[in-house]
Amino acid sequence: MKFLLDTVVLSEFRKREPNPHVVHWLQGVKTPDLFLSVVTIGEVERGISKQRNINPAFAGKLSHWLQTVLLHYRDRILHIDIPIARRWGILSSQHGHAGADLLIAATALEHGLTVVTRNARHFEPTRLWPRRKRNTG
Repeated sequence: MKFLLDTVVLSEFRKREPNPHVVHWLQGVKTPDLFLSVVTIGEVERGISKQRNINPAFAGKLSHWLQTVLLHYRDRILHIDIPIARRWGILSSQHGHAGADLLIAATALEHGLTVVTRNARHFEPTRLWPRRKRNTG
């Protein structure tokens, strides 16, 4: 099985104390089976941008971490193409909003991936049925 990591799951590794259940699960999955969406990259960059005026040192650390992520996932970052854009259009029409999570869901659906998230409620309306991690909050 192959997985698309949501921004919240990817961000666990930036935490001082990452959720042990998430870490344990990720350690049990083969690296080639883990993918990211360009949407996740954009969400992380948005967070970095917000921090630049508040805490420039932290923003610098986040930016360095993002560069490491980009190198690690370089061949497993999925771009938005026409089929994904069309699927997103359908999903956003059906669910009445055009959020980033729907772009991630559309990417997963088009690539036959399972979304791994700690925000399952953001994905359940898509009928994607993301992988839920027990005891991850």
